[in-house]
Amino acid sequence: MTPLLLLLLSIQVQHSTADSNGVKIHYATYGKQDGPLIVMVHGFPDFWYTWRDQMQVLGDAGYRCVAMDLRGYNLSGQPTGAENYDMRLLVGDVLNVIKANGREKAIVMAHDWGGAIAWQVALNAPQMVEKLVILNLPHPNGLSRELANNPDQQKASEYARRFQEPDSHTKLSAAALAGWVKDPEAKKLYVEAFERSSLAGMMAFYQRNYPRQPYQQGNETRKLTMPVLLIHGLKDTALLAPALNGTWNWIDDLTLVTIPEASHFVQQDATEKVSRTVKSWLGRDK
Repeated sequence: MTPLLLLLLSIQVQHSTADSNGVKIHYATYGKQDGPLIVMVHGFPDFWYTWRDQMQVLGDAGYRCVAMDLRGYNLSGQPTGAENYDMRLLVGDVLNVIKANGREKAIVMAHDWGGAIAWQVALNAPQMVEKLVILNLPHPNGLSRELANNPDQQKASEYARRFQEPDSHTKLSAAALAGWVKDPEAKKLYVEAFERSSLAGMMAFYQRNYPRQPYQQGNETRKLTMPVLLIHGLKDTALLAPALNGTWNWIDDLTLVTIPEASHFVQQDATEKVSRTVKSWLGRDK
């Protein structure tokens, strides 16, 4: 996205907050006021702005795009203590953003940690998820199976062991966390957002929720019945593609799209392909 478009989108979005049991959850909104609601949930290390291209494409197509800052990040509340980043609370944040927008359900679109949260939203509050779009975060059964049995995935997840150390946040910096951002104009905004964020809060996601050794294979028996679009950049070195195997066993209506040239941040590596794919998939029932 060009600097001009970056500026135009930043001017056009509206900023609001939802109350999630006393924690402020910031979100940016773009698109048709009464259009179908899409709640977008970012991962690590990121913030709402990661969805800027998808917001523009889908918002201009008639959807109401609401991109959250996860708790601990950017303009959202930053409670202290890993217990305040428990998955149950993270799920509640998404549900409260849906409610704050006056809706009973939404399309949920998520990446990385946002994807982990979105899977749990769909499993535990399926009545509030119209459709589910997950980017580069395999189904919980697939990821836990690979962690328990695949040495390659175990090695790829070694970084999480470091993040689970109590002092891990002291080894991070805003500039280093923004190192993956390729667009120089966007990188400036990322550094500013991470300087506003809680580095300890970012690490609390891992300390509270990421599986620990010895790994146990999960057995989530609840089958998702809402339509699910799963997009995965195959150059992801943290979440390996074998975890996608068998996903069709846990979802009634699954569309799986792999993008060989994209890495973990698929929504930016292959932004046009991701936006086009999501728009087409969402519109298939119209």
